[in-house]
Amino acid sequence: MSEDLINYLETFLTPRRQDLFQQVLKERTRFLTVAIEDVGHLHNTSAVMRSCDAFGIQDVHVIEELKGKRIDREIAMGAQKWTSVKRYDATKEALAQLKRLGYRIVATTPHHTAHKLEDFKLDQPTALFFGSEKDGLTETVIEAADEYIYIPTYGFTQSLNISVCAAILLQELTHRMRNSTLDWQLKPEDIKEIKTLWLQRNLKDYEALVKNYKAEKE
Repeated sequence: MSEDLINYLETFLTPRRQDLFQQVLKERTRFLTVAIEDVGHLHNTSAVMRSCDAFGIQDVHVIEELKGKRIDREIAMGAQKWTSVKRYDATKEALAQLKRLGYRIVATTPHHTAHKLEDFKLDQPTALFFGSEKDGLTETVIEAADEYIYIPTYGFTQSLNISVCAAILLQELTHRMRNSTLDWQLKPEDIKEIKTLWLQRNLKDYEALVKNYKAEKE
């Protein structure tokens, strides 16, 4: 989408929504990303997506290898309205893509030699992998991971719900990221892509407006 078309479409947003787009884009990042592997409960997937949006994570990678494509209804309800959801049929496919993009693969698990959250060093683009509370991550992820991370617990419960775990990790790591000298903010091409996505999802007459713009330019 051209800059002129984006500017044209933005005129159909309220001034408040235009300002909000700009403010949120300044805090958005692809330095950190999240991958969810075969989480059976849809409300957990939805909750992780909401945490990603709240802490400025743009991309959510959803792997649906074992339990099939089960998030369609949740997506229709708008859980991913502000995030970019990348879907995969296989864990190996997701791992390969994230590594191609330059991400360090970090498995969240309490059952492996790992860094405590407070000891984890955030110094490069990182993909945090989350599995279900019951089954955890598959061996495919555990074996492919570059590092491991866990949140220490001190009660009888040894594991946290995935949405709780994601929120704790993202709050801490995005806080560190924003207070660092890391190059974590979006590139101009990312801003253009994401703004286009948001316009598509927020303008009810998006298709008609694009058609009208192109007709005026002919």
